[in-house]
Amino acid sequence: MKLALATGVLALALAGCTSKDDRVTFDGLYFKAKSNKIDDDLSRFTVEVDRVSQSLDAAREAGGYEGTRYCIANFGTSRIDWVVGPETPPQALQVVKDTLIFQGECNP
Repeated sequence: MKLALATGVLALALAGCTSKDDRVTFDGLYFKAKSNKIDDDLSRFTVEVDRVSQSLDAAREAGGYEGTRYCIANFGTSRIDWVVGPETPPQALQVVKDTLIFQGECNP
C-alpha cells in the first residue's frame, strides 16, 4: 500500500515537470500562464499570463492557449465565450504589474 501511494505521488510530481524543450512558446517566447475558476463555478475562469512586456501579441496567444487547455480539461471542449480574451482590442485589455488577465466562460 505504501509503495503504491509513493509511486502515485512520484508520478504526480513528475507530471508537473516540464523541460525547456517541452514548453510551448509563442513567437519564440515562453510565458508562464495559469488559469483559475471564478468562485465555485468551474465554467467561469480567469487566465493570468506573466511577463506580457515581452510581447503583447504573443502573450495574448499564450492566454488563449491556456484558456483552451482549461476548458478542455474541465469540460472536454475548446469553446470559450471570452469576456476579455485574445480578440479583445489592446486598449481594453487588463494588464497589472506585467501580467495580462483574461476572463472567460467555457461553453460546453
